[in-house]
Amino acid sequence: MRRAPALFLLMLAPNFAWAEPMQVDLKSTVLSNPTAYIPPQCYTKTEDAAGGVHNPCFTCHVSSRAPHYINDADLQTAYSFPEPALENPWTNLFVDRRAAVARVSDTEILAYIRQGNYLDAAGTNLLAERLEHLPPDWDVDGNGTWDGFTPDVAYNFDAEGFDIGADGQMTGWRAFAYYPLNGAFWPTNGATDDVMIRLPDAYRQTEDGRESRSVYKVNLAITEALIRRAPVPIEPTDERPLGVDLDKDGTLGQALNIAFDWAPKEGRNMSYVGRARVLQAAGEAPLAAGLYPLGTEFLHTVRYIDVDEVTGQIRMAARLKELRYMRKTRWQTYFDRQEGALAEAKERDSFPDRIALFFGSSEVGVSNGTGWRLQGFIEDATGDLRPQSFEETVFCIGCHGGVGANDDDTFAFPRKLAGTLGHGGWWHWSQRGLYDIPEMIRADGAPEYAHYLAENGAGDELRGNMEVIDRYLTETGDLRPDPVAAFRADVSQLLYPSRKRALALNKAYREIVREQSFVKGRDATLTEQENVHRSVTPDQPTAITRPLTAWYD
Repeated sequence: MRRAPALFLLMLAPNFAWAEPMQVDLKSTVLSNPTAYIPPQCYTKTEDAAGGVHNPCFTCHVSSRAPHYINDADLQTAYSFPEPALENPWTNLFVDRRAAVARVSDTEILAYIRQGNYLDAAGTNLLAERLEHLPPDWDVDGNGTWDGFTPDVAYNFDAEGFDIGADGQMTGWRAFAYYPLNGAFWPTNGATDDVMIRLPDAYRQTEDGRESRSVYKVNLAITEALIRRAPVPIEPTDERPLGVDLDKDGTLGQALNIAFDWAPKEGRNMSYVGRARVLQAAGEAPLAAGLYPLGTEFLHTVRYIDVDEVTGQIRMAARLKELRYMRKTRWQTYFDRQEGALAEAKERDSFPDRIALFFGSSEVGVSNGTGWRLQGFIEDATGDLRPQSFEETVFCIGCHGGVGANDDDTFAFPRKLAGTLGHGGWWHWSQRGLYDIPEMIRADGAPEYAHYLAENGAGDELRGNMEVIDRYLTETGDLRPDPVAAFRADVSQLLYPSRKRALALNKAYREIVREQSFVKGRDATLTEQENVHRSVTPDQPTAITRPLTAWYD
Protein backbone atom coordinates (compact mmCIF):
# COMPACT_ATOMS: atom_id res chain seq x y z
CA MET A 1 0.00 0.00 0.00
CA ARG A 2 1.25 3.46 -0.85
CA ARG A 3 2.24 5.50 2.16
CA ALA A 4 0.83 8.89 3.16
CA PRO A 5 4.01 11.01 2.92
CA ALA A 6 2.70 14.22 4.41
CA LEU A 7 1.42 12.39 7.50
CA PHE A 8 4.73 10.56 7.80
CA LEU A 9 6.65 13.86 7.88
CA LEU A 10 4.33 15.34 10.46
CA MET A 11 4.89 12.27 12.64
CA LEU A 12 8.63 12.84 12.38
CA ALA A 13 8.39 16.48 13.46
CA PRO A 14 5.02 17.09 15.13
CA ASN A 15 6.00 20.43 16.63
CA PHE A 16 7.60 21.88 13.54
CA ALA A 17 5.75 24.14 11.13
CA TRP A 18 6.98 25.65 7.93
CA ALA A 19 5.69 28.22 5.49
CA GLU A 20 3.38 27.25 2.67
CA PRO A 21 5.43 26.03 -0.30
CA MET A 22 5.61 27.96 -3.54
CA GLN A 23 3.07 26.84 -6.10
CA VAL A 24 4.59 25.05 -9.09
CA ASP A 25 2.63 25.10 -12.35
CA LEU A 26 3.78 22.06 -14.32
CA LYS A 27 1.84 23.15 -17.40
CA SER A 28 3.47 26.57 -17.74
CA THR A 29 6.28 27.27 -20.19
CA VAL A 30 6.79 30.85 -19.00
CA LEU A 31 10.11 31.45 -17.23
CA SER A 32 10.09 33.59 -14.10
CA ASN A 33 13.87 33.68 -14.54
CA PRO A 34 14.51 34.14 -18.28
CA THR A 35 18.15 33.08 -17.85
CA ALA A 36 17.52 29.99 -15.74
CA TYR A 37 20.15 28.25 -17.88
CA ILE A 38 22.96 30.33 -16.31
CA PRO A 39 23.78 28.46 -13.06
CA PRO A 40 24.38 30.07 -9.65
CA GLN A 41 28.09 29.20 -9.70
CA CYS A 42 28.63 31.63 -12.57
CA TYR A 43 28.02 34.52 -10.13
CA THR A 44 30.97 33.54 -7.94
CA LYS A 45 33.29 36.34 -6.83
CA THR A 46 36.61 35.20 -8.23
CA GLU A 47 38.59 37.93 -6.47
CA ASP A 48 38.69 37.96 -2.67
CA ALA A 49 38.94 40.94 -0.32
CA ALA A 50 42.73 40.68 -0.21
CA GLY A 51 43.03 40.74 -3.98
CA GLY A 52 43.61 37.01 -4.33
CA VAL A 53 42.28 35.43 -7.51
CA HIS A 54 40.32 32.17 -7.50
CA ASN A 55 39.47 30.23 -10.64
CA PRO A 56 36.72 27.60 -10.42
CA CYS A 57 35.51 28.59 -13.90
CA PHE A 58 37.86 26.31 -15.85
CA THR A 59 35.83 23.28 -14.80
CA CYS A 60 33.26 24.23 -17.46
CA HIS A 61 34.52 27.11 -19.59
CA VAL A 62 37.45 25.91 -21.69
CA SER A 63 38.48 25.19 -25.25
CA SER A 64 36.49 22.18 -26.38
CA ARG A 65 37.58 19.13 -28.29
CA ALA A 66 35.87 18.40 -31.60
CA PRO A 67 33.12 17.79 -32.41
CA HIS A 68 31.85 20.00 -29.59
CA TYR A 69 33.25 23.30 -30.95
CA ILE A 70 32.07 25.43 -28.00
CA ASN A 71 35.24 27.33 -27.12
CA ASP A 72 34.35 29.54 -24.18
CA ALA A 73 37.57 29.90 -22.17
CA ASP A 74 37.00 33.66 -22.45
CA LEU A 75 34.20 33.27 -19.91
CA GLN A 76 36.87 32.63 -17.28
CA THR A 77 37.92 36.27 -17.64
CA ALA A 78 34.62 38.15 -17.69
CA TYR A 79 31.01 37.95 -16.54
CA SER A 80 29.65 38.05 -20.07
CA PHE A 81 25.96 37.88 -19.19
CA PRO A 82 23.00 39.14 -21.21
CA GLU A 83 21.27 42.12 -19.64
CA PRO A 84 18.43 40.11 -17.99
CA ALA A 85 21.04 38.09 -16.05
CA LEU A 86 23.00 40.98 -14.57
CA GLU A 87 20.95 40.79 -11.39
CA ASN A 88 21.61 37.49 -9.65
CA PRO A 89 18.28 35.57 -9.58
CA TRP A 90 19.57 32.75 -7.34
CA THR A 91 18.46 34.31 -4.08
CA ASN A 92 18.53 31.05 -2.11
CA LEU A 93 22.29 31.61 -1.94
CA PHE A 94 21.64 34.54 0.36
CA VAL A 95 19.47 32.70 2.91
CA ASP A 96 20.83 31.82 6.35
CA ARG A 97 19.40 28.39 7.17
CA ARG A 98 21.29 27.72 10.38
CA ALA A 99 18.29 28.22 12.68
CA ALA A 100 16.11 25.92 10.57
CA VAL A 101 18.86 23.30 10.47
CA ALA A 102 19.28 23.46 14.24
CA ARG A 103 15.60 22.62 14.75
CA VAL A 104 15.97 19.27 12.97
CA SER A 105 17.46 16.33 14.85
CA ASP A 106 19.90 13.91 13.30
CA THR A 107 17.43 11.11 13.95
CA GLU A 108 14.73 12.91 11.99
CA ILE A 109 16.82 13.68 8.93
CA LEU A 110 18.30 10.18 8.82
CA ALA A 111 14.83 8.65 8.92
CA TYR A 112 13.79 10.95 6.08
CA ILE A 113 16.71 10.27 3.74
CA ARG A 114 16.61 6.52 4.36
CA GLN A 115 13.04 6.21 3.14
CA GLY A 116 13.01 5.65 -0.61
CA ASN A 117 10.85 7.88 -2.80
CA TYR A 118 11.71 6.06 -6.05
CA LEU A 119 11.60 2.48 -4.78
CA ASP A 120 9.74 1.47 -1.64
CA ALA A 121 10.92 -1.24 0.76
CA ALA A 122 9.34 -3.93 -1.41
CA GLY A 123 11.08 -2.67 -4.55
CA THR A 124 7.96 -1.10 -6.09
CA ASN A 125 8.71 1.72 -8.52
CA LEU A 126 6.67 4.46 -6.84
CA LEU A 127 7.27 7.03 -9.56
CA ALA A 128 6.25 4.71 -12.40
CA GLU A 129 3.15 3.76 -10.42
CA ARG A 130 2.17 7.39 -10.03
CA LEU A 131 2.81 8.15 -13.70
CA GLU A 132 0.54 5.25 -14.62
CA HIS A 133 -2.24 6.87 -12.56
CA LEU A 134 -1.46 10.34 -13.86
CA PRO A 135 -2.42 13.30 -11.66
CA PRO A 136 -4.33 15.87 -13.77
CA ASP A 137 -1.89 18.67 -12.94
CA TRP A 138 0.96 16.59 -14.44
CA ASP A 139 -0.91 15.99 -17.72
CA VAL A 140 0.30 18.93 -19.82
CA ASP A 141 -1.55 18.02 -23.02
CA GLY A 142 -4.63 16.73 -21.23
CA ASN A 143 -4.74 13.37 -23.00
CA GLY A 144 -4.81 11.32 -19.79
CA THR A 145 -1.48 9.64 -20.55
CA TRP A 146 2.07 10.43 -19.51
CA ASP A 147 3.92 11.11 -22.78
CA GLY A 148 7.36 11.59 -21.33
CA PHE A 149 10.00 9.20 -20.02
CA THR A 150 8.88 6.76 -17.33
CA PRO A 151 11.91 5.83 -15.19
CA ASP A 152 12.42 2.07 -15.40
CA VAL A 153 15.76 1.32 -13.77
CA ALA A 154 15.31 -1.43 -11.15
CA TYR A 155 18.46 -0.59 -9.13
CA ASN A 156 19.36 -4.28 -9.04
CA PHE A 157 22.89 -4.33 -10.40
CA ASP A 158 24.93 -7.45 -11.04
CA ALA A 159 28.70 -7.79 -10.76
CA GLU A 160 29.20 -6.15 -14.18
CA GLY A 161 27.01 -3.12 -13.45
CA PHE A 162 24.02 -4.32 -15.51
CA ASP A 163 20.60 -3.49 -14.09
CA ILE A 164 18.40 -6.59 -13.81
CA GLY A 165 14.60 -6.24 -13.83
CA ALA A 166 12.02 -8.18 -11.86
CA ASP A 167 11.76 -10.63 -14.77
CA GLY A 168 15.43 -11.51 -14.43
CA GLN A 169 16.33 -9.81 -17.72
CA MET A 170 18.59 -6.84 -18.36
CA THR A 171 16.74 -3.51 -18.47
CA GLY A 172 19.49 -2.15 -20.72
CA TRP A 173 20.80 0.25 -18.09
CA ARG A 174 24.43 -0.16 -17.06
CA ALA A 175 25.99 1.76 -14.20
CA PHE A 176 29.50 3.12 -14.46
CA ALA A 177 31.91 4.65 -11.97
CA TYR A 178 33.36 8.08 -12.75
CA TYR A 179 35.39 10.88 -11.23
CA PRO A 180 32.94 13.49 -9.86
CA LEU A 181 33.23 16.82 -11.64
CA ASN A 182 35.10 19.50 -9.71
CA GLY A 183 33.13 21.67 -7.32
CA ALA A 184 29.41 21.32 -6.83
CA PHE A 185 29.35 17.61 -7.73
CA TRP A 186 31.75 16.58 -4.99
CA PRO A 187 29.61 14.84 -2.32
CA THR A 188 31.21 17.08 0.30
CA ASN A 189 29.31 19.95 -1.30
CA GLY A 190 25.84 18.56 -0.80
CA ALA A 191 24.83 15.41 -2.66
CA THR A 192 25.74 11.92 -3.75
CA ASP A 193 24.85 10.90 -7.30
CA ASP A 194 25.06 8.12 -9.87
CA VAL A 195 24.88 7.81 -13.66
CA MET A 196 23.74 4.98 -15.94
CA ILE A 197 23.87 4.61 -19.71
CA ARG A 198 21.60 2.65 -22.04
CA LEU A 199 22.10 2.07 -25.77
CA PRO A 200 19.19 1.22 -28.09
CA ASP A 201 18.01 -2.37 -28.64
CA ALA A 202 20.08 -2.89 -31.79
CA TYR A 203 23.31 -2.38 -29.83
CA ARG A 204 22.27 -5.15 -27.44
CA GLN A 205 21.45 -7.75 -30.07
CA THR A 206 23.17 -10.18 -32.40
CA GLU A 207 22.77 -9.63 -36.11
CA ASP A 208 19.69 -11.90 -36.13
CA GLY A 209 18.02 -9.93 -33.32
CA ARG A 210 18.77 -12.07 -30.24
CA GLU A 211 19.64 -10.25 -27.03
CA SER A 212 23.33 -10.67 -26.26
CA ARG A 213 25.21 -9.42 -23.23
CA SER A 214 28.54 -9.97 -24.97
CA VAL A 215 27.49 -7.91 -28.00
CA TYR A 216 26.24 -5.17 -25.70
CA LYS A 217 29.49 -5.06 -23.72
CA VAL A 218 31.51 -4.71 -26.93
CA ASN A 219 29.28 -1.91 -28.25
CA LEU A 220 29.54 -0.07 -24.94
CA ALA A 221 33.32 -0.39 -25.10
CA ILE A 222 33.29 0.93 -28.68
CA THR A 223 31.18 3.88 -27.50
CA GLU A 224 33.66 4.50 -24.69
CA ALA A 225 36.59 4.45 -27.13
CA LEU A 226 34.79 6.92 -29.40
CA ILE A 227 34.12 9.31 -26.53
CA ARG A 228 37.58 8.96 -24.98
CA ARG A 229 39.31 9.04 -28.41
CA ALA A 230 41.52 6.31 -26.97
CA PRO A 231 41.78 2.50 -26.87
CA VAL A 232 39.67 0.70 -24.27
CA PRO A 233 40.60 -2.69 -22.75
CA ILE A 234 38.03 -5.49 -22.97
CA GLU A 235 37.87 -9.08 -21.78
CA PRO A 236 39.24 -11.60 -24.32
CA THR A 237 36.75 -11.49 -27.20
CA ASP A 238 36.56 -13.69 -30.30
CA GLU A 239 36.23 -11.31 -33.26
CA ARG A 240 35.28 -13.99 -35.79
CA PRO A 241 31.56 -14.35 -34.97
CA LEU A 242 31.32 -10.56 -34.77
CA GLY A 243 32.97 -9.99 -38.14
CA VAL A 244 34.83 -6.91 -36.88
CA ASP A 245 38.54 -6.39 -36.29
CA LEU A 246 38.13 -4.73 -32.91
CA ASP A 247 41.82 -4.31 -32.08
CA LYS A 248 42.77 -3.32 -35.65
CA ASP A 249 45.60 -5.85 -35.85
CA GLY A 250 44.58 -6.85 -39.37
CA THR A 251 43.16 -10.26 -38.50
CA LEU A 252 40.00 -11.69 -36.93
CA GLY A 253 41.21 -13.38 -33.78
CA GLN A 254 41.05 -12.74 -30.07
CA ALA A 255 40.91 -9.05 -29.12
CA LEU A 256 41.95 -7.63 -25.76
CA ASN A 257 41.07 -4.03 -26.54
CA ILE A 258 38.99 -1.77 -28.73
CA ALA A 259 41.39 0.21 -30.86
CA PHE A 260 40.51 3.84 -31.49
CA ASP A 261 41.28 4.41 -35.17
CA TRP A 262 38.78 6.74 -36.80
CA ALA A 263 39.84 8.98 -39.70
CA PRO A 264 37.28 8.55 -42.51
CA LYS A 265 39.04 10.98 -44.85
CA GLU A 266 42.07 8.71 -44.65
CA GLY A 267 39.98 5.57 -45.15
CA ARG A 268 40.08 4.48 -41.48
CA ASN A 269 36.80 3.75 -39.79
CA MET A 270 35.32 1.78 -36.93
CA SER A 271 32.29 -0.45 -36.67
CA TYR A 272 29.72 -1.44 -34.10
CA VAL A 273 28.89 -5.14 -33.76
CA GLY A 274 25.69 -7.19 -33.87
CA ARG A 275 22.52 -5.73 -35.35
CA ALA A 276 23.95 -2.24 -34.90
CA ARG A 277 26.62 -3.17 -37.46
CA VAL A 278 23.90 -4.08 -39.96
CA LEU A 279 22.11 -0.79 -39.34
CA GLN A 280 25.39 1.12 -39.56
CA ALA A 281 26.05 -0.37 -42.99
CA ALA A 282 22.56 0.73 -44.04
CA GLY A 283 23.20 4.30 -42.83
CA GLU A 284 20.78 3.97 -39.90
CA ALA A 285 23.30 3.80 -37.03
CA PRO A 286 25.84 6.60 -37.64
CA LEU A 287 29.23 6.40 -35.92
CA ALA A 288 31.68 9.24 -35.27
CA ALA A 289 34.44 9.96 -32.78
CA GLY A 290 33.26 12.07 -29.87
CA LEU A 291 29.57 11.28 -30.43
CA TYR A 292 27.22 8.80 -28.79
CA PRO A 293 25.00 6.51 -30.88
CA LEU A 294 21.62 7.89 -31.87
CA GLY A 295 19.10 6.89 -29.20
CA THR A 296 21.63 6.80 -26.33
CA GLU A 297 20.03 7.43 -22.93
CA PHE A 298 21.52 8.62 -19.64
CA LEU A 299 19.86 8.45 -16.23
CA HIS A 300 21.35 10.43 -13.37
CA THR A 301 20.05 10.49 -9.81
CA VAL A 302 21.04 13.14 -7.28
CA ARG A 303 20.60 11.98 -3.68
CA TYR A 304 20.98 12.93 -0.06
CA ILE A 305 24.10 11.86 1.82
CA ASP A 306 23.76 8.86 4.13
CA VAL A 307 26.26 7.67 6.74
CA ASP A 308 26.75 4.02 7.70
CA GLU A 309 26.11 3.74 11.43
CA VAL A 310 28.63 0.91 11.87
CA THR A 311 31.58 1.93 9.69
CA GLY A 312 30.94 5.67 9.59
CA GLN A 313 31.43 5.61 5.82
CA ILE A 314 29.53 7.94 3.51
CA ARG A 315 27.05 6.25 1.17
CA MET A 316 24.21 7.08 -1.18
CA ALA A 317 20.86 7.71 0.48
CA ALA A 318 17.74 5.83 -0.53
CA ARG A 319 15.90 9.12 -1.05
CA LEU A 320 16.38 10.91 -4.35
CA LYS A 321 16.60 14.67 -4.58
CA GLU A 322 16.32 14.48 -8.36
CA LEU A 323 16.13 11.99 -11.19
CA ARG A 324 17.57 13.44 -14.40
CA TYR A 325 17.20 11.88 -17.84
CA MET A 326 18.49 12.69 -21.30
CA ARG A 327 18.07 10.94 -24.64
CA LYS A 328 19.76 11.57 -27.96
CA THR A 329 16.85 12.05 -30.34
CA ARG A 330 18.59 13.60 -33.33
CA TRP A 331 21.93 12.96 -35.03
CA GLN A 332 24.11 15.94 -35.82
CA THR A 333 27.17 15.63 -38.04
CA TYR A 334 30.44 17.43 -37.34
CA PHE A 335 29.36 20.05 -39.85
CA ASP A 336 25.97 20.49 -38.13
CA ARG A 337 27.60 20.96 -34.76
CA GLN A 338 30.27 23.32 -36.01
CA GLU A 339 27.72 25.45 -37.85
CA GLY A 340 25.59 25.60 -34.71
CA ALA A 341 28.53 26.60 -32.52
CA LEU A 342 29.65 29.29 -34.97
CA ALA A 343 26.13 30.68 -35.21
CA GLU A 344 25.88 30.78 -31.41
CA ALA A 345 29.24 32.54 -31.11
CA LYS A 346 28.24 35.09 -33.75
CA GLU A 347 24.95 35.78 -32.01
CA ARG A 348 26.66 36.19 -28.65
CA ASP A 349 29.03 38.71 -30.23
CA SER A 350 26.40 40.61 -32.26
CA PHE A 351 23.55 40.48 -29.76
CA PRO A 352 25.09 40.10 -26.30
CA ASP A 353 21.80 40.79 -24.51
CA ARG A 354 19.77 38.24 -26.45
CA ILE A 355 18.76 35.29 -24.29
CA ALA A 356 18.45 31.65 -25.30
CA LEU A 357 15.02 30.22 -26.12
CA PHE A 358 13.88 26.69 -25.29
CA PHE A 359 11.09 24.43 -26.43
CA GLY A 360 9.26 21.56 -24.76
CA SER A 361 7.32 20.99 -21.56
CA SER A 362 7.56 19.35 -18.17
CA GLU A 363 5.93 16.25 -19.67
CA VAL A 364 7.95 15.61 -22.83
CA GLY A 365 11.15 17.35 -21.74
CA VAL A 366 13.15 20.21 -23.19
CA SER A 367 15.43 20.15 -26.24
CA ASN A 368 18.97 21.46 -25.81
CA GLY A 369 19.25 22.38 -29.50
CA THR A 370 22.01 19.90 -30.33
CA GLY A 371 20.08 16.66 -30.52
CA TRP A 372 19.36 15.81 -26.89
CA ARG A 373 16.10 16.02 -24.96
CA LEU A 374 16.30 16.49 -21.20
CA GLN A 375 13.67 15.71 -18.59
CA GLY A 376 13.67 15.46 -14.83
CA PHE A 377 11.85 14.67 -11.62
CA ILE A 378 12.35 16.40 -8.29
CA GLU A 379 10.91 16.24 -4.77
CA ASP A 380 7.59 17.84 -4.00
CA ALA A 381 7.05 19.52 -0.64
CA THR A 382 6.35 16.19 1.09
CA GLY A 383 9.33 14.40 -0.43
CA ASP A 384 7.62 12.46 -3.21
CA LEU A 385 9.02 12.76 -6.73
CA ARG A 386 7.17 14.95 -9.21
CA PRO A 387 8.02 16.11 -12.73
CA GLN A 388 10.31 19.10 -12.93
CA SER A 389 8.62 22.18 -14.27
CA PHE A 390 9.67 23.62 -17.63
CA GLU A 391 11.78 26.24 -15.84
CA GLU A 392 13.36 23.70 -13.50
CA THR A 393 14.39 21.67 -16.57
CA VAL A 394 15.76 24.70 -18.43
CA PHE A 395 18.10 25.01 -15.44
CA CYS A 396 19.73 21.74 -16.58
CA ILE A 397 20.18 22.83 -20.20
CA GLY A 398 22.89 25.43 -19.58
CA CYS A 399 25.45 22.81 -18.59
CA HIS A 400 24.48 20.12 -21.11
CA GLY A 401 25.50 21.60 -24.42
CA GLY A 402 26.40 25.19 -23.68
CA VAL A 403 29.90 24.91 -22.17
CA GLY A 404 33.27 23.96 -23.58
CA ALA A 405 33.98 21.06 -21.23
CA ASN A 406 31.18 18.89 -22.64
CA ASP A 407 31.71 15.81 -24.76
CA ASP A 408 28.57 15.44 -26.87
CA ASP A 409 26.83 17.49 -24.17
CA THR A 410 27.79 15.18 -21.27
CA PHE A 411 30.25 15.26 -18.37
CA ALA A 412 30.30 11.93 -16.54
CA PHE A 413 30.97 9.27 -19.20
CA PRO A 414 34.18 10.89 -20.51
CA ARG A 415 35.36 10.78 -16.87
CA LYS A 416 34.55 7.09 -16.45
CA LEU A 417 37.07 5.20 -14.32
CA ALA A 418 39.65 3.17 -16.18
CA GLY A 419 39.16 -0.52 -16.71
CA THR A 420 42.20 -1.27 -14.57
CA LEU A 421 40.15 -0.44 -11.46
CA GLY A 422 37.96 -3.52 -11.76
CA HIS A 423 35.07 -4.68 -13.94
CA GLY A 424 36.20 -2.22 -16.58
CA GLY A 425 34.94 0.66 -14.42
CA TRP A 426 31.38 -0.68 -14.69
CA TRP A 427 29.72 -0.66 -11.28
CA HIS A 428 27.17 1.29 -9.27
CA TRP A 429 28.20 3.40 -6.30
CA SER A 430 25.98 1.27 -4.03
CA GLN A 431 28.30 -1.65 -4.85
CA ARG A 432 31.51 0.24 -4.25
CA GLY A 433 31.96 3.85 -3.24
CA LEU A 434 34.79 6.31 -3.83
CA TYR A 435 36.94 4.66 -1.18
CA ASP A 436 40.41 3.61 -2.38
CA ILE A 437 39.90 5.20 -5.81
CA PRO A 438 43.15 6.91 -6.92
CA GLU A 439 43.12 10.51 -8.05
CA MET A 440 42.54 11.21 -11.74
CA ILE A 441 45.56 12.51 -13.65
CA ARG A 442 45.05 15.29 -16.19
CA ALA A 443 46.43 15.07 -19.71
CA ASP A 444 49.18 17.52 -18.68
CA GLY A 445 50.28 15.19 -15.87
CA ALA A 446 48.82 17.15 -12.95
CA PRO A 447 46.63 15.39 -10.36
CA GLU A 448 43.21 16.80 -11.14
CA TYR A 449 41.68 17.46 -7.73
CA ALA A 450 44.90 18.91 -6.29
CA HIS A 451 45.10 21.14 -9.36
CA TYR A 452 41.56 22.38 -8.74
CA LEU A 453 42.26 23.09 -5.06
CA ALA A 454 45.39 25.04 -5.95
CA GLU A 455 43.80 27.13 -8.69
CA ASN A 456 40.54 27.81 -6.87
CA GLY A 457 41.88 28.04 -3.34
CA ALA A 458 38.82 26.10 -2.21
CA GLY A 459 36.89 22.88 -2.73
CA ASP A 460 33.77 24.49 -4.16
CA GLU A 461 32.91 27.36 -6.48
CA LEU A 462 31.41 29.46 -3.67
CA ARG A 463 34.40 28.91 -1.34
CA GLY A 464 31.97 28.09 1.44
CA ASN A 465 33.17 24.58 2.30
CA MET A 466 35.44 25.38 5.23
CA GLU A 467 35.91 21.71 6.02
CA VAL A 468 37.91 21.27 2.80
CA ILE A 469 39.69 24.62 3.08
CA ASP A 470 40.83 24.04 6.67
CA ARG A 471 42.07 20.53 5.98
CA TYR A 472 43.83 20.94 2.64
CA LEU A 473 44.86 24.59 2.34
CA THR A 474 47.05 26.85 4.42
CA GLU A 475 46.02 30.36 5.45
CA THR A 476 47.87 31.66 2.40
CA GLY A 477 46.01 29.29 0.07
CA ASP A 478 48.85 26.83 -0.50
CA LEU A 479 48.23 23.08 -0.51
CA ARG A 480 49.02 21.17 2.68
CA PRO A 481 51.38 18.45 1.40
CA ASP A 482 50.51 15.54 3.71
CA PRO A 483 46.68 15.68 3.51
CA VAL A 484 46.85 16.26 -0.25
CA ALA A 485 49.20 13.30 -0.66
CA ALA A 486 46.73 11.16 1.29
CA PHE A 487 43.87 11.63 -1.18
CA ARG A 488 46.21 10.86 -4.10
CA ALA A 489 45.45 7.17 -3.50
CA ASP A 490 41.99 7.58 -1.97
CA VAL A 491 39.87 10.44 -3.28
CA SER A 492 37.16 9.73 -0.70
CA GLN A 493 39.28 11.57 1.87
CA LEU A 494 38.70 14.77 -0.11
CA LEU A 495 35.34 14.16 -1.76
CA TYR A 496 33.32 12.81 1.16
CA PRO A 497 32.17 15.12 3.98
CA SER A 498 32.26 14.45 7.70
CA ARG A 499 29.12 13.02 9.27
CA LYS A 500 28.31 16.37 10.85
CA ARG A 501 28.59 18.26 7.58
CA ALA A 502 26.66 15.60 5.64
CA LEU A 503 23.66 15.77 7.97
CA ALA A 504 23.71 19.57 8.10
CA LEU A 505 23.66 19.79 4.30
CA ASN A 506 20.79 17.28 4.16
CA LYS A 507 18.79 19.41 6.58
CA ALA A 508 19.51 22.63 4.68
CA TYR A 509 18.45 21.17 1.35
CA ARG A 510 15.22 19.80 2.77
CA GLU A 511 14.24 23.37 3.63
CA ILE A 512 14.40 24.20 -0.09
CA VAL A 513 12.24 21.14 -0.75
CA ARG A 514 9.66 22.28 1.77
CA GLU A 515 9.62 25.74 0.20
CA GLN A 516 9.58 24.33 -3.36
CA SER A 517 11.88 27.24 -4.16
CA PHE A 518 14.11 25.47 -6.69
CA VAL A 519 13.73 28.35 -9.17
CA LYS A 520 15.67 30.45 -6.63
CA GLY A 521 18.50 27.89 -6.46
CA ARG A 522 18.94 24.31 -5.30
CA ASP A 523 22.39 24.40 -3.68
CA ALA A 524 22.58 23.01 -0.16
CA THR A 525 24.08 25.97 1.70
CA LEU A 526 23.96 26.61 5.43
CA THR A 527 24.69 30.32 5.61
CA GLU A 528 24.41 33.38 3.42
CA GLN A 529 27.11 33.01 0.79
CA GLU A 530 29.59 35.88 0.87
CA ASN A 531 31.61 35.00 -2.24
CA VAL A 532 28.76 35.55 -4.69
CA HIS A 533 27.85 38.70 -6.61
CA ARG A 534 24.31 39.97 -6.13
CA SER A 535 24.71 41.79 -9.44
CA VAL A 536 27.36 42.38 -12.08
CA THR A 537 27.93 44.93 -14.81
CA PRO A 538 28.14 44.06 -18.52
CA ASP A 539 31.36 42.13 -19.24
CA GLN A 540 32.65 42.88 -15.76
CA PRO A 541 36.22 41.45 -15.46
CA THR A 542 36.64 38.47 -13.15
CA ALA A 543 40.30 39.35 -12.35
CA ILE A 544 41.33 36.05 -13.97
CA THR A 545 43.83 36.98 -16.67
CA ARG A 546 45.21 33.54 -17.58
CA PRO A 547 42.49 31.10 -18.66
CA LEU A 548 43.23 27.53 -17.61
CA THR A 549 42.95 24.45 -19.78
CA ALA A 550 40.61 21.47 -19.47
CA TRP A 551 41.58 18.15 -17.90
CA TYR A 552 41.85 16.58 -21.35
CA ASP A 553 44.28 19.21 -22.76
